[in-house]
Amino acid sequence: MTTNELRQKFLDFFKEKGHAIIPSASVVPENDPTVLFTTAGMHPLVPYLLGQPHPMGKRLADAQKCVRTDDIDEVGDNRHLTFFEMLGNWSLGDYFKRETITWSFEFLTDKNWLGIDPEKLFVTVFEGDEDAPQDEESIGIWQGLFATYGIVADAGDRIRAYPKKENWWGPAGLTGPCGSDTEIFYDTGKPHDKTFGETCHQNCDCGRFGEIWNNVFMEYDKQADGSFKPLAQKNVDTGMGLERIVAVMQNVETVYEIDAFAPVLDKIAGLSGKTYAGNERAFRIIADHVRAATFIIGDERGVAPSNVGQGYIVRRLLRRAIREGRRLGITEPFTHLVAEVYAGLYGEHYRELEENLSKIVDEMKKEEEKFGKTLEKGMKELEKMLSVGAHGYAPITGEQAFLLFSSYGFPLELTEEILREKGQSVDRDVFASEFKKH
Repeated sequence: MTTNELRQKFLDFFKEKGHAIIPSASVVPENDPTVLFTTAGMHPLVPYLLGQPHPMGKRLADAQKCVRTDDIDEVGDNRHLTFFEMLGNWSLGDYFKRETITWSFEFLTDKNWLGIDPEKLFVTVFEGDEDAPQDEESIGIWQGLFATYGIVADAGDRIRAYPKKENWWGPAGLTGPCGSDTEIFYDTGKPHDKTFGETCHQNCDCGRFGEIWNNVFMEYDKQADGSFKPLAQKNVDTGMGLERIVAVMQNVETVYEIDAFAPVLDKIAGLSGKTYAGNERAFRIIADHVRAATFIIGDERGVAPSNVGQGYIVRRLLRRAIREGRRLGITEPFTHLVAEVYAGLYGEHYRELEENLSKIVDEMKKEEEKFGKTLEKGMKELEKMLSVGAHGYAPITGEQAFLLFSSYGFPLELTEEILREKGQSVDRDVFASEFKKH
């Protein structure tokens, strides 16, 4: 099952359940100064979760384009992504826990849909605290569903309760709609690594369990004073990461091995003359960052690389990808060539990528030509700074990092990343002080 097929299957399933299929909102939020990008499916729907009628009704489903920038430095491992698609179904004051949990289970396990072995599924619920009670209702619903397959789902094992940190979602800002959730995990069957604790469980970091779907029961409105007020309507907000569930269905180890990345990894291999095996980190950074930049520049509210706000994130993503390309031996501008592959892969569902392809290509070419000169000069200067020292290199000071930035246009994050590889860091306070003086 390909990525495109799975996305369509999800939307078809919820259409059968009486949901209107709504298009993805822009990845660049409108009239919301609290965030740079749309980070979750709920983000564009907050007014409707608070009670405003949606023009398409009370049951909705979508595939939402999302960008999360918190983990840019982590991209390169086997699971972090900056851009991803979030599949979601929504109830705006219509159905609640029983319906959405039952449908999630049906979509995942029924042979007409994904046909996942229910023995592979484990779930979590909210354990309760002073703000809201333990979610006994969800525990009972899950036990009944597993029982239809003859599986005894003990609370504390197949169904495990966790505190707010794990099983509470929202609000998107400091205030707003939120509530407890129940999360569905897939058991990969990997042996437990005891360095992460004696006992394995759903939220263990050993890699055995992977979260695939989250059902949020939005019944509270968080106030500025930290209290929780019941919402006028009870809502359901679910999110299933498309790339994660595709990895399960295609039985691959990481999200980077799914079909949506395969032609891109092949393209990078062709451009560099290197193989993915042995160069995974560089290939993943290029694949992820160029995909995110393609969707941001090509969005209906598209943003070009710049030195401020969303544009700075696009610039940072592209420049990190360009540096990895140089390390692989790619000397000519290449990010636009990777973007063209993505437009082909996603253009049928996200038409804006095909419509705005010339803009995407032009912006990437300009950025790469500009940064190519910066990178060459900045790297020479950085190497000079590093080469003076008793042990073959000298630590880079905050003042030097600022000099690289101000005189050579060398981004602080890039200096930090290069130094991290050498076991060093930059004093950000000194850098900030120099910046202020300047």
